Amino acid sequence: MRKLATITLIGKDRTGLVARTTNFLFQQKANIEALEEQVTRGQFSMTVQASWKPAEFKSYAVESGLRALGAELGLEVKIRYTDPGRLQRMAIFVTKEPHCLEAILRELKAGRIKAEPILVVSNRSDLRPLAQKTRLPFFEVDYNDRPAAEKKVLARLEEVEADFIVLARFMKILSPNFVWRYKNKIINIHPSLLPSFPGAQAYRQAYERGVKIVGVTSHFVTMDLDEGPIISQGSFNLKPGEPLASIVKRGQEQESTVLVEAIKLYLRKRLDVYWGKVHYL
Repeated sequence: MRKLATITLIGKDRTGLVARTTNFLFQQKANIEALEEQVTRGQFSMTVQASWKPAEFKSYAVESGLRALGAELGLEVKIRYTDPGRLQRMAIFVTKEPHCLEAILRELKAGRIKAEPILVVSNRSDLRPLAQKTRLPFFEVDYNDRPAAEKKVLARLEEVEADFIVLARFMKILSPNFVWRYKNKIINIHPSLLPSFPGAQAYRQAYERGVKIVGVTSHFVTMDLDEGPIISQGSFNLKPGEPLASIVKRGQEQESTVLVEAIKLYLRKRLDVYWGKVHYL
């Protein structure tokens, strides 16, 4: 069986980074199966999926060579060996609202989400009992110091080898430094039909504007708040004179449905992102 690895490189952009990396892998007899690179605001990021025939794979040469290359080029380099048959490992971020987490856990239990949940991350303790009820590790982090908090979370995600992240009503903004490391691998749910009403208090904004249709949007997270590529959406008509509390309740039900749908689409590998848009395959 072939040896598979996912290699990520992050750092300041400079000439020759892609060529130097791919040339090194060629010298190590790797077959490059996929490569994605981007430069944003002077920051370079590349993810390479490589494979080797068993007889040609030399782990020490690959790992030590990548470390040396990273030191020379000023890049943060990580390599993760993967089993092509294993389930995607999902980390779930929450704050205090339980509805999205409950929906995800129900779908997992029923076998309708084909992923391995490996961690619940939160900035509060409210949902610890729910995570523990399903025997999921619960990692609580104080987000008053965001850089320190994100450093801890990134280390934990690396430790558990998380493949993607679901923000199940996680009420903290992720920094560009964090998002950069999981490009098109962070799925969020927002309580409006984006691009309308980004940011906090979306239901209240819709209510105060007197809209007749309210909806929710699941999207990939980017470095621009609530502007990432849209995966799925849902909506419902408001009843005449419907109070805000009722709108919020109905909206939360829709959030759970749309977020679960987005996770399933992602796991079925039916999505492709280019030029800032999600395209269904």
